Amino acid sequence: MSKKSQIVSEEQCPEHLRAGRRVFAQWFGRTVLRVLGWRVEGQIPNLKRLLIIGAPHTSNWDFVLAMGAILGLNIRLRWLGKHTIFKPGVVWFMEWLGGIPINRSQPQDIVGNVAKLVERDNGIVIGLAPEGTRKKVEKWKTGFLRMAEATDCTIFMIGLDFPNKLIVLGEIFEPTGDHEADLAAIMKHYKRYTAKYPDQA
Repeated sequence: MSKKSQIVSEEQCPEHLRAGRRVFAQWFGRTVLRVLGWRVEGQIPNLKRLLIIGAPHTSNWDFVLAMGAILGLNIRLRWLGKHTIFKPGVVWFMEWLGGIPINRSQPQDIVGNVAKLVERDNGIVIGLAPEGTRKKVEKWKTGFLRMAEATDCTIFMIGLDFPNKLIVLGEIFEPTGDHEADLAAIMKHYKRYTAKYPDQA
């Protein structure tokens, strides 16, 4: 199978960051993407600690696509999600997928809790949506930049390209320490991608 026709593969993820899920889980992730007509392009960097940011985030379909990619890549990724989506009956599934519930009313606890998680794990990938919401926002929050600093994680940018149905494993971002300038540069990078609902991006 050519790389262009490939949906997604664990070969796109470094071996030390793979989750070791069963073949069925990987097949299921690939099947979700195949049925929806999507594929994953690029490679996860061969680094010990990554903070992955994915954007633009404007619909619930973004979550479905992300979970398909996580299973298909077989990546050991812990993702941050609003605590209200961890509903009774599905909490176990969300946690199996790598979910970490966060309460946005207690932002001071989030960075510290993630830092403890990173210290515990030898190699780790943390994933989040930097906008923090599906609604249109004029300016993103800088929490993920502080989190990258506190956990010594490299920032890796992933984009959702709806017109071409591509999840793009994109580029490493090197922060300068100037949060406002870094945020502007990252937001500019994501202008190349078209969301499902562009007017909300």
